[in-house]
Amino acid sequence: MSHQTNTSVEGGDDLAAPPSPRKLHIALKRTMDVIIGSTLFVFALPLMLLIAGLIVARDGAPVLYVHERIGRNGKPFGCLKFRTMVRDSQARLDDLLARDSFARHEWEQKQKLRNDPRILPWIGPLLRTSSLDELPQLWNVLRGDMSLVGPRPVVCSELSRYGLAQHLYTSVRPGLTGPWQIGERSEGEYDDRIRTDVDYVRNWSLRQDFMIILKTAEIVLSGGSKGAY
Repeated sequence: MSHQTNTSVEGGDDLAAPPSPRKLHIALKRTMDVIIGSTLFVFALPLMLLIAGLIVARDGAPVLYVHERIGRNGKPFGCLKFRTMVRDSQARLDDLLARDSFARHEWEQKQKLRNDPRILPWIGPLLRTSSLDELPQLWNVLRGDMSLVGPRPVVCSELSRYGLAQHLYTSVRPGLTGPWQIGERSEGEYDDRIRTDVDYVRNWSLRQDFMIILKTAEIVLSGGSKGAY
């Protein structure tokens, strides 16, 4: 099965050249990341310590899950999350995909499973549906690996699915939040995600980033997280 998406070639040559935001805008975006990111990190630290304690109590160490993702200019980095899966998660996934064709099809289409056998009981679903598992990524933002707003972080094997739009994706830092993250993403196909990422980069502006941050805050405060299953 080909993973190439038609979205990646829409727009022809436009996709081959990343947008060139003015240096001032890039500097302002990074300044916003540092100021807002450091403030959020300080306020979230007590909650993160509580979550860490709950994970240890339920399944022991480690607390954090570090997964290699692709950053700006194609540079890989260690993306941080609270661990929401059992420690033998890869073995469980491989076993399920080998014997369940429906699960295998779902995984190929969405890179996730509705009934995922890897998830830690009660604490895992809570963290994932609330997106609290992504709080450690505030540290990635402060390090410069990520931005507060940007495309969803992807692994190396997913990057090829962006086709000609790979240049667009790697022209910016991936985001802690973004247009896809705050949308109706749980039921969306992977190609929808690519279209959303490409549209964000091609139409990037500080105003758009600010509106996404406000929308994210609204979702979190209302308890209506768009967290994926």
